[in-house]
Amino acid sequence: MPESDPRVPLQRSASGGYHRPHAQQLIPAEEESLAPPVRLVVPCYNEEHRLSCERFAVLVGRPDVGLLFVDDGSSDLTHEKLTAFALRSSSQVEVLRLPTNRGKAEAVREGLLRALRSEPRVVGYVDADLSTPPDEVLRLLALIEEGPALAVLGSRVRLLGTHIERKASRHYRGRLFATGASLALGIPVYDTQCGAKLFRNVPALTRAIAEPFSSRWAFDVELIGRLLVPQGGTELRMEDIVEVPLRSWTDVAGSKLSPWQMLLSAASLASIAVRLRLARARRA
Repeated sequence: MPESDPRVPLQRSASGGYHRPHAQQLIPAEEESLAPPVRLVVPCYNEEHRLSCERFAVLVGRPDVGLLFVDDGSSDLTHEKLTAFALRSSSQVEVLRLPTNRGKAEAVREGLLRALRSEPRVVGYVDADLSTPPDEVLRLLALIEEGPALAVLGSRVRLLGTHIERKASRHYRGRLFATGASLALGIPVYDTQCGAKLFRNVPALTRAIAEPFSSRWAFDVELIGRLLVPQGGTELRMEDIVEVPLRSWTDVAGSKLSPWQMLLSAASLASIAVRLRLARARRA
């Protein structure tokens, strides 16, 4: 692959300049060892107008947090905007460009695989529109770093004292989907589809993302299920996963998930449930 291939992330050289290494060695070992211990994946597809680099700058204001933007084959100026942000942000921001649009599920999976190569202690993913605001992402990060949980999931629960802005139609469709997801997983999870999730770097996570997901939009459900599938004691227990009600969340206009796609995702829950039950039966 030529050195100028846009799929290869920009890397900083010792002289301070930026270049694209060969695909066979995306990050030299000495730079990989200096990667931030927390790496957050941000899947992006045609986010030129919704992406706020200024808000993401709040996250990299912490020197131990790195961002890995995965440009999922965008056809607008998303990649140029991300590249400019990376150049301004030193080694804490990396951009991985996929040659074609593969869907959010694969963009997240590719990003997590890439992030885990530097052996961070925590990885996760957040939405490009930052519907979960930076201060809430950092609060979730503090909870997983300071507590016993191996996975922390943001949860959009409207409670007194919280500020959860969501259209009524999306809320009720989401509740129906969440009920189906809980039944498919066999656990009392409230909100599988919130785009803010953090994980400790444990063998169960590496195993869970080893293969592509079967659903483009219900992959969060499949990921949680894979983490719980018995695997010689390395799987997560239900008590290892903690849902945290968010204090603030905003439904940003321009979501790629249409009502029809929501229905397709709901239909895929049955397939996910069957796959998970078969996997559990094989390992019982």
